[in-house]
Amino acid sequence: MPYHVNPGKFVYHPALMNLKMINILISQRYTYKQSLLKYALYACICCWASGCSPQFVIPDSSPEAPSSSPSIEPTRFISFDGTSLPLRRWLPPGKPTAIIVALHGFNDYSRFINDAATFFVQQNIAVYAYDQRGFGQSPHHGRWPGKEALAVDARLFVQYMHARFPDTPLFLLGHSMGTAVALYALASGPLPIDGVILAAPAIWGWSSMPWWQRWGLKLAAHTMPWKTFTGESQHIIASDNRDMLIALGRDPLVIKQTRVDTIYGLVNLMEAGYRSVAKLHTPTLALYGNKDEVIPATPVMDTFGSLARQRSTLQFRCYKNGYHMLLRDLQANIIWRDIVTWIRQQLPPS
Repeated sequence: MPYHVNPGKFVYHPALMNLKMINILISQRYTYKQSLLKYALYACICCWASGCSPQFVIPDSSPEAPSSSPSIEPTRFISFDGTSLPLRRWLPPGKPTAIIVALHGFNDYSRFINDAATFFVQQNIAVYAYDQRGFGQSPHHGRWPGKEALAVDARLFVQYMHARFPDTPLFLLGHSMGTAVALYALASGPLPIDGVILAAPAIWGWSSMPWWQRWGLKLAAHTMPWKTFTGESQHIIASDNRDMLIALGRDPLVIKQTRVDTIYGLVNLMEAGYRSVAKLHTPTLALYGNKDEVIPATPVMDTFGSLARQRSTLQFRCYKNGYHMLLRDLQANIIWRDIVTWIRQQLPPS
């Protein structure tokens, strides 16, 4: 079932609903007031008996002892452990005034930025995007690589781009999960970038969840990590761009069924991203749609709304008609123009 049509208006895209599976793990399978303790006891027994735990695909080598020298080729990025990550580039005809490194969201891949990148190129801004580990055409499709590997990949890619184009302003852009990767990468140490753009910030980590959601997901990840969900029953409207959602539903590179341990790993990453915001001193543009049904508004508003009032280096913009997929909504051109305007404000005087 590649996509789901609401006859009245929209298409529900299951690949972008898996964050909401945290609710399903408890609310649809168990009435937590009556069954959670029974389930917890049963899960603990099963976990002890089977030795189950989240089954991440962690790199064999570490950045401190790399098995390969990171490099960027025309169609791929070779990371520290030799993993080949497919790379897409959108380049203006001449020397660009700025470069954007774009990090895609959960279950998505590097093509997510295509329409926005086409617009950015017209503004003389180059865009680079790679398939992050476990997504798109990268190895171990659908498996979680650990938040550390995702952040290290981003850091290495940015550092390589800066070394290759030292005189061109460099910006890091993330959408949803990509924002958490960007935040965690920046928290690990300074990066040679001129600003970071956070679209639909994924900072819905453990700290933002009620206890029954936390326990439900953790127990599920440690007892049935291989179990997959689609999220189709949640009827989440990810965007008002119907044609785009149908195309994503038909795209075999977009993940439709998500393992429980991958959702668990994602929440670990979002928690790390949330805790990294306090360390954020790079010029930042945070973007959020008021109709976002994937990332709850409360943690985003509480975090970026308050910080924007305290720090002149952070701009926080909300879009009345924006959905989770801000960069691909029907009003996406408004967001694209705002991003270009903000980037130009960060550039040194000519």
